Amino acid sequence: MAEFSSILLEKAVDELAKLPGVGRKTALRLALHLLNEERVATESLSQSLLNMRNNIVLCKKCYNISDNEYCSICSNIKRDNELLCVVADMRDVMAIERTGSFNGLYHVLGGVIDPINGISPNDLRINELVNRSINENLREIILALPATIEGDTTNYYIFKKLGHFEGKITAIAKGIAVGDALEFADEVTLGRSIANRMPFNR
Repeated sequence: MAEFSSILLEKAVDELAKLPGVGRKTALRLALHLLNEERVATESLSQSLLNMRNNIVLCKKCYNISDNEYCSICSNIKRDNELLCVVADMRDVMAIERTGSFNGLYHVLGGVIDPINGISPNDLRINELVNRSINENLREIILALPATIEGDTTNYYIFKKLGHFEGKITAIAKGIAVGDALEFADEVTLGRSIANRMPFNR
């Protein structure tokens, strides 16, 4: 006996089940919920997803996601533009912003050095970071990368590449457990790790 009486419903469930953390039972529940909603609600969701996919771009300055050429953080004149926090990806920006403890700018690398998975320094925005360290009036660069072997490797590589930089280079305090990504840290721990950052040493 077929699981679904509708091929259209089955296809919707198949697509929803491709989302991270969504199994087929959850996908079916979501699909049936959308089916029972008013048409305008489902259309609004669909249009929002299409707009997000088609119109979100990367900020030309920090490479965070943005609706415009420059993101709302880089465009905010109230931010401290002499303080730069280097993170692996956009989720880390969101995690740090939730703490409310950082008022500087960001630089999103796009990952960390990970030879096993074929990610080399050339695959990251490290050269762009070096250019920012030269062209922007920065007093401090904070390395806020994951507390993993790959994160530490990337920290050291960046530190060497910034040998010319005359300001401070710091790293977030080890309040983040070894092996943890920033996005999974609670806000208090992450906020304290940024506030208690330390000079980066070889």
